[in-house]
Amino acid sequence: MTAYLLERAWVDGTVRDDVLVEVVDGRFATVAPDAPGADAERVPGLALPGLANCHSHAFHRALRGRTQRGSGTFWTWREQMYDVAARLTPETYHRLARAVFREMLAGGVTTVGEFHYLHHRPDGTPYDDPNAMGHALAAAAEETGIRLVLLDTCYLSSGFGAPVTGAQVRCSDGSAAAWAQRVAALSGVRVGAAVHSVRAVPRAELAAFRGLAPLHVHLSEQPAENDDCRAAYGVTPTRLLHDEGLLGPGTTVVHATHLTDEDVALLGDTGTTACFCPTTERDLGDGIGPGRRLHEAGARLGLGSDSHAVVDLFEEMRALELDERLASRTRGHWPAADLLAAATRHDSLGVDDAGALSVGHRADLVVLDTGTVRTAGTGADEHTAVFAAGAEDVVATMVDGRWVARREDRPAIGRELAAAVEEVLA
Repeated sequence: MTAYLLERAWVDGTVRDDVLVEVVDGRFATVAPDAPGADAERVPGLALPGLANCHSHAFHRALRGRTQRGSGTFWTWREQMYDVAARLTPETYHRLARAVFREMLAGGVTTVGEFHYLHHRPDGTPYDDPNAMGHALAAAAEETGIRLVLLDTCYLSSGFGAPVTGAQVRCSDGSAAAWAQRVAALSGVRVGAAVHSVRAVPRAELAAFRGLAPLHVHLSEQPAENDDCRAAYGVTPTRLLHDEGLLGPGTTVVHATHLTDEDVALLGDTGTTACFCPTTERDLGDGIGPGRRLHEAGARLGLGSDSHAVVDLFEEMRALELDERLASRTRGHWPAADLLAAATRHDSLGVDDAGALSVGHRADLVVLDTGTVRTAGTGADEHTAVFAAGAEDVVATMVDGRWVARREDRPAIGRELAAAVEEVLA
């Protein structure tokens, strides 16, 4: 058993002082607020449950800072993304992902959902190990200590029945049945399922995903997807997923930016999770999704860093509120506690025993320095975490009872990221 006395900690929806936590076999055996003087290692600062990054594309990190010249849209950015996708090997993907996962850990992320669709060689033929790319990601996670959920993604079409082209040939297994056969051979990693989008998986193939959980899918990120779906099937992407039996508590829709009133109601009535990625959605010019309306309709919300234009779940939290302010010109849409709940929700990744300082839960901790130039004088409470702090204020991160990242690691992580990106783009 290891014991820590947390100076301040987020417990049961509020910040408490002098919280004694005892860790046994990677789980919290004791969580006792108001325990000053307890015989335990003192941890100064504000401690939070581990953060969940519910939507990541690790290889997109190589694009940061390199897609900002000139004008364009999501679709022009997409071409640059596919250029990077065409370059990766299992070896370079492993090294890049390892650096990206270390960056996440340094910012307090303890569980990551990796939306993984680069499966095959650049010409579309399988590797000798058909899951070589997935196993590269799993090895990177194992080496860093992050908890990985590999959201292995089915991607069969370039758009509503059109064949895959260019770098997309790396993504396609040919059919949902072949996708399932390959995924069944994955070993040594926690696996979830993903449908890339209704553009990329024909309606006739969607039945293969009924009952799978966790199930993730990109949804209505762009108006063009909605228009093309209506042209192909006569319904919105949300209605299509509903009619095919794919919405529900085990499903997470990613982005959910351009929704009709009926779409919002369907997602809420089914208890589907919506994963917003505000820093990516603003970077790509996608738009501002109806986060609060979804919440009020009954949908649950999670957060992700997606393209890694920024890896900072604190920024994602406050962006959910601040973007709604821009859209509505009013303030106060989200209580800080709700935003913390979204950032610490691991259950959309099938991890139901993380994200809370609670007895029996996985011993994940994120410790914030409450005396930095960003956090000093802000109250050292939930408002500090959501509206003042950033990833740079994280002092240390614990996963399953083990400290896996500390502030002094950052220079080495920067060097590792630079080397990995340079290797991919060489």
